[in-house]
Amino acid sequence: MSLVRSAALQNFRRCVESLGGDATHYARLADLPAGALDSDDLLVDDRSVAAVLEIAAAKLGRPDLGLRVGAAQELGMLGALAIAIRNSPSVADALECISRYMFVHGSELSLSVVADPDRVPRVVALRYSCGEGREPLPQAVDMTMLFIHRMTAFLVGDHYTPHTVDLPHRPMAPAGAYAEAFGTQVRFARAHADLRVPADLLAQPLVNADGALRRQALRFLSGRPEQPDSWVVDRVRAVLDKSLDMGGTGLPQVARVLSLHPRTLQRKLASQGRTFALILDDVRRDRARHYLTATDMPMAQISGLLGFSDQAVLSRCARRWWGCPPTGVRREAEKRRTLLASGETFRWADAAERGTSVTGRATGRENRGCGISQRIGPACT
Repeated sequence: MSLVRSAALQNFRRCVESLGGDATHYARLADLPAGALDSDDLLVDDRSVAAVLEIAAAKLGRPDLGLRVGAAQELGMLGALAIAIRNSPSVADALECISRYMFVHGSELSLSVVADPDRVPRVVALRYSCGEGREPLPQAVDMTMLFIHRMTAFLVGDHYTPHTVDLPHRPMAPAGAYAEAFGTQVRFARAHADLRVPADLLAQPLVNADGALRRQALRFLSGRPEQPDSWVVDRVRAVLDKSLDMGGTGLPQVARVLSLHPRTLQRKLASQGRTFALILDDVRRDRARHYLTATDMPMAQISGLLGFSDQAVLSRCARRWWGCPPTGVRREAEKRRTLLASGETFRWADAAERGTSVTGRATGRENRGCGISQRIGPACT
């Protein structure tokens, strides 16, 4: 389970009630604890945060709910992290601060600067992720990406206009609603959640930044415990995740990015009980699950993006990962979307008792349908 501060739902109640909905009832359906909608600092299951947005959108018949909530959220919901961001010398410094301390807001959340997925010169992408192997739900992605967009606009003002906004799902609301919210072209069913921006935006100074306030906020944030995972496993995952669809997934290439000798990298991974091959397999499995459940990409294209020699390799891996072929994974995702759209009450504990939540890797035990998770969506805020 991944935890996130309840501030992630800032202004959810106000938005829902303005549309005539019962926010408290929807929170109960999503298994959110009492008070989560009215406090910023409760730690809650991020799957429930994502689920309450989907439930409310379905009940209200408002597929743009994620955009509405994202438009009502403010930078201050990040607490001390917001102070450090706002008082950074430049956009690059602010993003480095977010990358380093985002775990304070949510244990699996990340925002990073990556090479432009379209390989356009002098363009970079601000990439949002809700965590390795976690299937993002559309309303939560819409909400968070609009918050990131508005935060960036707040920091740099008129100097900021994204080239495009890329979302990893089909449009929930009319495409025009997205274009109006983001003020630019929005592309759907992409590999990642990206804001594509001019590279020189990173050097843009932030006006009225107060260095003393920033140092004070960073001292507070530094006093919090670091993430428990070993840095080497996380870094290898991150490098593979960014380079998978561009090649460069071999051990020597990844070691070079991390400024390590390949044998040194192997030893560090072994000390954590992992191997490079296992991590690459995990990253491929997670990316395959996204492509199969959130896009309409043909199987041959998915195979190529995963670095497989042909489609037969994808089929063999899918059976090993989930106990069914890739087409079965895609069918199961459609079933989950249908269940979610019906607004049926969902409880994680009930799902476990029914045996409908299955681990992502085949275990050799009897499968109930595909081995891919049957839950209404792991997470994303």
